Amino acid sequence: MERAAKEALVTVLHEVFNNAGVVVVTHYSGLTVAQMTDYRNRMRAAGGSVKVAKNRLAKIALKDAQIGDIADLLKGPTCLAYSDDPIAAAKIAVEYAKGNDKLVILGGAMGSSVLDANGVKALAALPSLDELRGRLVGLIQAPATKIAQLVQEPGAQLARVVQAKANQSDAA
Repeated sequence: MERAAKEALVTVLHEVFNNAGVVVVTHYSGLTVAQMTDYRNRMRAAGGSVKVAKNRLAKIALKDAQIGDIADLLKGPTCLAYSDDPIAAAKIAVEYAKGNDKLVILGGAMGSSVLDANGVKALAALPSLDELRGRLVGLIQAPATKIAQLVQEPGAQLARVVQAKANQSDAA
C-alpha cells in the first residue's frame, strides 16, 4: 500500500471514528470471501458499513478522535463495523456472529464509551431507532383512542338500553 493510500485510509477512518454512532470491533479470521461479502451486505442493508484496515493505521486514526479508546481491541485480524444508528451495527454484528462462529465480537465504542463484548451484545438487544419511534407513536395515539372510546361509550350504552326496551315491547 502506498503512502498516499495509507494517508487517505487514515483520514477516512478518522472521520468514521468521529461521526459514527457506534463502532464494533470483530475478529474475522477464517471467514470466506462469500461470508464476508454476506456480512458486508447485511450491514449495508441496515445502514452501516464494514471496513478492514491494518491495526497500525486504525490506531493512528484513533488519535484525537472523539471516540472511546479502542486501541487495545485492535490486535490480530480485526474488522470494524460502524453505523450512524447507535444500534444497527451492533445488532447486525451480534446476529451474524450467532450464525457464524468465525466472527468473534471483541468490543466496540459508542461515543466516548468503550464497550466490551457483553456491552455490544446488550446494545444489540435494545430496540432500533425505528422501533422506538413506532412505540412512541403508539403510546401517543393510545390516549386519544381511549378518549374517543370513552366519549362514544355513554351513547352506545343508551342505544343498547333503548334497543333492549324495544325488544321487550316486541316480545310482549
